[in-house]
Amino acid sequence: MFIVAALYHFTRFEDPSTFQAGLEALAKAGGVKGTLLLAGEGINGTIAGPRAGIDAVLAAIRALPGCAAFEHKESQASEMPFLRMKVRLKREIVTMGQPDVDPTASVGRYVQPRDWNDLIARDDVVVIDTRNDYEVAIGSFEGAVDPETASFSEFPTWWQENAARFTGKKVAMFCTGGIRCEKSTNYLIGQGVDEVFHLKGGILKYLEEVPEADSRWQGDCFVFDARVSVGHGLEEGPHELCYACRRPILPGDKARAEYEKGVSCHQCLDEHSEARRHRFRERQKQVELAARRGQTHIGEQ
Repeated sequence: MFIVAALYHFTRFEDPSTFQAGLEALAKAGGVKGTLLLAGEGINGTIAGPRAGIDAVLAAIRALPGCAAFEHKESQASEMPFLRMKVRLKREIVTMGQPDVDPTASVGRYVQPRDWNDLIARDDVVVIDTRNDYEVAIGSFEGAVDPETASFSEFPTWWQENAARFTGKKVAMFCTGGIRCEKSTNYLIGQGVDEVFHLKGGILKYLEEVPEADSRWQGDCFVFDARVSVGHGLEEGPHELCYACRRPILPGDKARAEYEKGVSCHQCLDEHSEARRHRFRERQKQVELAARRGQTHIGEQ
């Protein structure tokens, strides 16, 4: 069994490149795999590995400037959900493309999972899912607004076009682990929205803490690792990944005529040229050849 740790923390790093090599070396030495993103605004990522290795990496992150009190969320995976360890330097740890957004200055009011149901049941509250369309497609909170965005950077434009719909409403926002809401709630505050709330710890914390019998969550929650989705209690869900479009599919979707392993699914059949599908087929051949040799091909993830 592997420990999966999802984490983020907004703080000011003067030169995040100075931490890159050390974090990657420490993770690899402890058998930890996954991705960590470093930027001037902080750190974000998901890693998996044995207990001791995860604890060592978390301790190293807490030793970084401004990170002593950072929080993380844990779950378990029956198999290692990542192929390799990467520590990458980025312009933003979650891309919104709004230079004036600063979660260290102000964010919406945190709502604990145990209090979330009461908040979103109120008539004066609108609930907005800040995740991408393919994530929302497999699960969301009952009655939540889906902005139908393909990427988080589209959210500000969506808000500008739809803000009038929510005049006079309190706004409650949620995302997978909380990081996107740190930025989206700060953005709404900057747009003059008086009362903004967001789910503390995101969907993952809600699914971990709120009993299924009391839950207002419907479906599964997409996660960015080989588990693809999780449900109540953070149990691994039924979804797999289409490696052509990186969207979740159910086992039954593989029986559809549009599905070709590693090449297309019913969601992306018309999105790729024949030349690109040819490249996907060649990649899939290499994946299968590696599997027959008892190896894991990099194109499998």
